[in-house]
Amino acid sequence: MNTSPDSGDVLGNGRTREDAPRSARPPASAAAARARVSEVLLRAGVGLDTATAADALLVTSELVTNAIRHGGGVTAFRADVIEDLLSLSIGDASPLVPAARTGTVERPGGYGWPLVQRLAEHVECRTHADGKTISAVLRLS
Repeated sequence: MNTSPDSGDVLGNGRTREDAPRSARPPASAAAARARVSEVLLRAGVGLDTATAADALLVTSELVTNAIRHGGGVTAFRADVIEDLLSLSIGDASPLVPAARTGTVERPGGYGWPLVQRLAEHVECRTHADGKTISAVLRLS
């Protein structure tokens, strides 16, 4: 990953690496996160009307929504395109890792985490002193 705060480093195949400035605040909503990822995808030449972009935006929404609903809020956010891979990293304040569950009438839901795991090529959860970071990698080609 790029260690400099500059964005837009040109990589192979005409793709770019989009690094949010270190001072950028994490998105406060899933919509704000989708907007950031949309910009990254467009700069990398990925059309937003493709199934690939739809999958990337859905995974973004699910991870950020879960961080807000279950993790005490988004504490860190990063989206990079490197070659033909989108790398997402979302931090939250809870050390509890996601677990698949079946929704009930009293507690609906339970579909997002399995969806993230199915759409992403790789998903990793790392806990740390301030919560956890979930990273997901999606193939863009």
